Amino acid sequence: MSSSTGTGFLGRSSSSNSNMRGLVQFIADLRNARARELEEKRINKELANIRQKFKDGSLSGYHKKKYVCKLLYIYILGWNVDFGHLEAVNLISATKYSEKQIGYLAMTLFLHEKHELLHLVVNSIRKDLMDHNELFNCLALHAIANVGGKEMGEALSPEVHRLLISPTSKAFVKKKAALTLLRLYRKNPDIVQAQWAERIISIMDDTDLGVALSVTSLVMALAQDNTEQYKGAYVKAAARLKRILIDGEFSQDYLYYKVPCPWIQVKLLRLLQYFPPSEDSHVRSMIRESLQKILNLAVESQKNVQQNNAQNAVLFEAINLIIHLDTEHDLMKQVSQRLGRFIQSRETNVRYLGLEAMTHLAARTDTLEPIKQHQDVIIGSLKDRDISVRRKGLDLLYSMCDTSNAQQIVAELLHYLQNADFAIREEMVLKIAILTEKYATDVQWYVDISLRLIAMAGDHVSDEVWQRVTQIVTNNEELQVYAAQNILQYCKQDHCHETLVKIGAYILGEFGHLIAEERGSSPIEQFLALQGKLPACSSSTRAMILSCFIKFINLFPEIKPQLVNVFHVYSHALDAELQQRACEFLAIASLPTDDLLRTVCDEMPPFPERESALLSRLHQKHANTSDKRTWIVGGKDANADNAELSLAKKASLRRTFSTKTGPANGGAAPAAGATNGSSSANDLAGLDMNNIGPAEAKVIKAPNLASAAHLSPGWEKGFNRLLLRADGILFEDGQIQVGVRAEYRGQMAAIILYFTNKTPAVIGSFTTTLDLDPSERANLSWDVKSMPETTIYQGAQTQQVVVFEAKRVFEKAPTVRISYLAGALQALTLKLPVVIHKFMDQAELSADDFFKRWKQIGGAPREAQRIFGLSGPKDGEREITESFIRQVLEGFRWGLLYNVDPNSKNFVGASVVHTSEGGKFGCLMRLEPNYGTQMVRLTIRATDETVPPVLLKMMEERLSQGVSIRPERYEPPTASDISESFRNIMVR
Repeated sequence: MSSSTGTGFLGRSSSSNSNMRGLVQFIADLRNARARELEEKRINKELANIRQKFKDGSLSGYHKKKYVCKLLYIYILGWNVDFGHLEAVNLISATKYSEKQIGYLAMTLFLHEKHELLHLVVNSIRKDLMDHNELFNCLALHAIANVGGKEMGEALSPEVHRLLISPTSKAFVKKKAALTLLRLYRKNPDIVQAQWAERIISIMDDTDLGVALSVTSLVMALAQDNTEQYKGAYVKAAARLKRILIDGEFSQDYLYYKVPCPWIQVKLLRLLQYFPPSEDSHVRSMIRESLQKILNLAVESQKNVQQNNAQNAVLFEAINLIIHLDTEHDLMKQVSQRLGRFIQSRETNVRYLGLEAMTHLAARTDTLEPIKQHQDVIIGSLKDRDISVRRKGLDLLYSMCDTSNAQQIVAELLHYLQNADFAIREEMVLKIAILTEKYATDVQWYVDISLRLIAMAGDHVSDEVWQRVTQIVTNNEELQVYAAQNILQYCKQDHCHETLVKIGAYILGEFGHLIAEERGSSPIEQFLALQGKLPACSSSTRAMILSCFIKFINLFPEIKPQLVNVFHVYSHALDAELQQRACEFLAIASLPTDDLLRTVCDEMPPFPERESALLSRLHQKHANTSDKRTWIVGGKDANADNAELSLAKKASLRRTFSTKTGPANGGAAPAAGATNGSSSANDLAGLDMNNIGPAEAKVIKAPNLASAAHLSPGWEKGFNRLLLRADGILFEDGQIQVGVRAEYRGQMAAIILYFTNKTPAVIGSFTTTLDLDPSERANLSWDVKSMPETTIYQGAQTQQVVVFEAKRVFEKAPTVRISYLAGALQALTLKLPVVIHKFMDQAELSADDFFKRWKQIGGAPREAQRIFGLSGPKDGEREITESFIRQVLEGFRWGLLYNVDPNSKNFVGASVVHTSEGGKFGCLMRLEPNYGTQMVRLTIRATDETVPPVLLKMMEERLSQGVSIRPERYEPPTASDISESFRNIMVR
């Protein structure tokens, strides 16, 4: 009795406690409701008061600001304050900073980029952008970055750009302007104009590292989409990296735990990966020196966590750059050794970054042997406690797989698949399927692995996987019997995944007759295996099984009654698709003859060869990243395949439908309803959806300002003078003087360009860019041996050394683009006096040898001849004289031969043109002047037919100018004497 009483007491006690908690909760709800009611009354009262104040229109700026602040607070609490939006917009026009600040703050909270009131503030924002008050500039930039949409960006982006490039803008304004422009570009790429590229790149040399960092972030985004347009950023990034790491050009404010400005280092290293490796030895040397410095600094792990993190961030980005360059073999060797230690580190972040870098290495390296040494460690990473490390381990195993280790890696992945996280199972299935197909050397191994994979991870197998299996089996006769035998065994099991049933329905319907005579594979056993799966399958799988059964009627007439009975049952199904199929199949099976049945159920033809849909599905997993991938997960073959690279880069913009050639349609019958929500795909089965993407906007190609089409006014004078001389002044104006010294030896030429600052101020961001017509790039190459200084002080001089190599005969001279900051951006495009006749050496021949070779060469096409006179108006100011002709011929490096021509007034010459790939070409020249008529007949013959037209054209252009009757005064070049080190530059 006492026990039962006690139990009842405890029961009542528990019940009373529950009631008490309910009562307490009820009282709390009442209090909350009362509080909300009181809050609403208070807010409504305050809103009515504020509305009345604004209606009166007699508020001072201070009171407007105060009431807008109240509205902001009420808005943050979640109440509607629409009537205050216009008041906040009006507050932006205030003259006081505190009032304007609240106005901008309210605008960024109240309005969005499509708000109807936003167009009212555009003029106010533009006025603040043009104001001389930097604080007003910053408020306007903040507002544009927060709520600026396409329309606001198009209206105000020129003003934002002006603030960025203005020499009078403060550093903090430039930083905000760069980041605002970046935000606008991400929303609408058309906002950044093509002609801004050169000016934006020049700011990467800004003395303030904060400005340089912000502009580098902007250039990174722009360069991803416009590599050719922003190629000038490559040299800037390499030079800036060297100045930070080697020269120590940074302030102590940017020293983060003994690591100099790691943020800009990481960005510069990443920016260099967006471009192909430079061919200039000087640029490569700068990058190599910087990378070696980074590797040396990271030899020892630091105890300080912050320092270690900063150092690792720079180190791993440097490793990615070394792998991207793929030319620095010493650095690559160091990287391979270090990555082996990183993937075994105790720190999760280091293991993750090490696996990612090693995946990048596998995508670039020619041999996978250094990576295979760590295969056991990499396989062990699949069991790491961190899922991100497991995912990176999976990527690395996928990338390092080849024919030698494919079976081992696939076996390990299948073993791990059983316990893998659901988050990565579908990706694992795709990669296993791709590796199995790519590296299968045994057809039976391919079938075994594919079916085992689907059996183990059926729920995570996308349609692309099983459809690809059926396509490969259909297209390979040696697979068909083995595949049919194996899939039948799976279908006989009590627990068979529905995806395997789909494969069974297709393969047995097509190739079941090939195994019908074998034990355990009779027609009735095939029928029973599939019939047993009908009740538990989805409608689409049932439809495929019905399509298989109509083929069975054609192949196995002995089991026709059982098959017809199934059609009778499903002719009354509620599903319209199944009912239609069953009725149509029943009608075909009931025809008196089998002619239509044989036609409809004819064997499916092989599928057309096409790109695997598995790759498209896999690359969608890596799409939608904010940063451009310079490589894709996969081996070197995948990264060398332009089709797969393009697929990976556009994965987020396309959707691959595999139903075009997929087996879901069952050959004879209408397709079953699509699965996984792709019901509309069947309506598009006749279209190649792999090549369909969003409509691309028309891209306007930016002009190449360094090309000969954009030569600066006044370039001809210095160029024509230096055609006949080895040194002199190429160009000079009130700000800069450009001098040239040159030395030619055979097919090699060393050119030194001298740049002198003539302004009373410092020239900054000095940049030179060499260019050559695309048609001539195979004929003339160059290597930059030294770069000019980016800063030239008043009266100072800097120089650039370039070595040219004539590979074949070329016609067009290279050009140089010179840009610098002298207040505003100044730019020149000049043609360099590097022409084919500079690579000629004088030859000495006797009269007999000359005429003998002249006859051997013969006429056209190895001869070019022209009669010409003075070009331009005959004003009597210019003439052709004997001394002028002699000067031109000697300047063109002809070896003049005397007492050879019967007419002593004629000029005869011989020379040899040197090229590295074409070889040496002998050249002969005869010039017949008529001083009375001021006409000249010039004939050139050479052992190669490409030489005479080029030389003839250049000599005609120079001779037809004549010489002034009043000669110009010659001014010697002011460039410093050539140093002894110059001669060491020449490539012998």
